[in-house]
Amino acid sequence: MSLSERYSSNRQTKFLRAICACVLLGILVAGLWPFHAPRNAVSWLGEGNGVLLGKHGSILSANPFKVRAAQENNSCSLEIWLEPSRLDSGGMILAFYLPESRAVPFALRQFRGGLVLEHKSQGSSIRKTEIYVGDVFSGLKPVLVTITSSEAGTATYADGTLLKRVPNFAISNRDLTGQFVLGSAPTTAYSWSGQMKGLAIYDRELSAAEVSQGFVARTKGGQPDSATGQDVAARYRFDEGKGNVIRNQVDSATNLLIPTRFFILSPQFLERPWDEFRPGWSYWKDVAVNVVGFIPLGLFFYAYFSQVRKTEHPAALTIFLGFAVSLTIEVLQAFLPTRDSGMTDLITNTFGTAVGVMAFRHKAVQAVLAAARVGTQKSGVSTQAI
Repeated sequence: MSLSERYSSNRQTKFLRAICACVLLGILVAGLWPFHAPRNAVSWLGEGNGVLLGKHGSILSANPFKVRAAQENNSCSLEIWLEPSRLDSGGMILAFYLPESRAVPFALRQFRGGLVLEHKSQGSSIRKTEIYVGDVFSGLKPVLVTITSSEAGTATYADGTLLKRVPNFAISNRDLTGQFVLGSAPTTAYSWSGQMKGLAIYDRELSAAEVSQGFVARTKGGQPDSATGQDVAARYRFDEGKGNVIRNQVDSATNLLIPTRFFILSPQFLERPWDEFRPGWSYWKDVAVNVVGFIPLGLFFYAYFSQVRKTEHPAALTIFLGFAVSLTIEVLQAFLPTRDSGMTDLITNTFGTAVGVMAFRHKAVQAVLAAARVGTQKSGVSTQAI
């Protein structure tokens, strides 16, 4: 090998090593940033009752809700007065979580302009069902959402008006038990952004007239107060205005706490792909980002292993490296509340690495590299001549 060729080869090797190091560092930063739990984005509203939840905000009950005296039909109702920050997004508004079984018997989340009610039965056969109620949010303004349920089915109201009744979807008052979480999912970083102004839980099904009365009370400047006495399991007025406690007017044992740092109650570790799936553009955008983000790793590390180190089976080694890097990130993400540790990322990252390997072996890429090598060698010859 001539002096100019050796000089060109050394320069290419250093350049390729630098690129590989930058790609690896960039992937680690993108996957693990911000490296810590951010401040909890929950603040009191400046005017009126309520709190504002930001991008990473979460609220937790001081103690779990316990099973209360069973009614004849185990009916229940829930009122929540809220205003979303956006209509083109989603997030978990509230959820009840049972740590012993890692189950979420009931959850309420936003999906664009509507709401999704999630119910997971806790009998001999665990079954998860969902219903979607559209046209709940017609604009960025407060809405009083009321959900009433009995063995006959579940009805959802917005500002006292019935939106949807589902006869084969029933929520029991036993489903409204466990650790109560507002603003985020109990096991994943699926945050909801917006304002919460009031919340109440009842141990019976409210009538249509009572739902209407609750809305009228709100429009007159008061708080919804559809029922009194032993039927009320919890009522939060969000009228404290400061501090980190939202008082339950019925039972102080289940006051709501606002932590200093954002948290996930029970983070998932390598969550299964079918459990991670969320319908909507954001899910598929994340999948695409995970694939594209690892293509450079496959491209440049395969080039390094095949052209510089010249190892045996460079393609398999590169894909394994992509898998190992992704696995490392997913393990560390289990300790970061703004990140989700899931198998979907592991699969898509490894696939992206394989795409990068195939891209390097493509004729078009090889032609570009060959032309670059020729240009580099000519430059090296000119430099030596000077």
